[in-house]
Amino acid sequence: MTIKRLSSGSAYEPKIGYCRAVVADGWVFVAGTVGNDHATMTTPQSVVEQCNLALGHIQAALETAGASFADVVRVNYTLPDRNDFEACWPSLRKAFGDNPPAATMIQAGLIDPAMKIEIEVTARLP
Repeated sequence: MTIKRLSSGSAYEPKIGYCRAVVADGWVFVAGTVGNDHATMTTPQSVVEQCNLALGHIQAALETAGASFADVVRVNYTLPDRNDFEACWPSLRKAFGDNPPAATMIQAGLIDPAMKIEIEVTARLP
């Protein structure tokens, strides 16, 4: 089995010791992704803005791997405040469209109190 590791360039990857995504045996595993700007290392205050940034990082990782949101089969959402989740639904519907994955939402603290959502996906290569 060939394993390919994909980095996004986030400053967190070398600090913590992970990569944005791993491609293995036809699967793409995208790490939990938060909505911060990797270039400036800033995090917007709005959960919707954070959600959209996280989805953009995930989309880039999927495309680098040769997949898209249509290929995602599983998604995990983690939010410190479950009441923030509903505001993200339109962005999530837009991303997954006619191909909704199996999903789980967990309420839990994130590594930085400014972070309001973390999204992790698993996709199958087309």
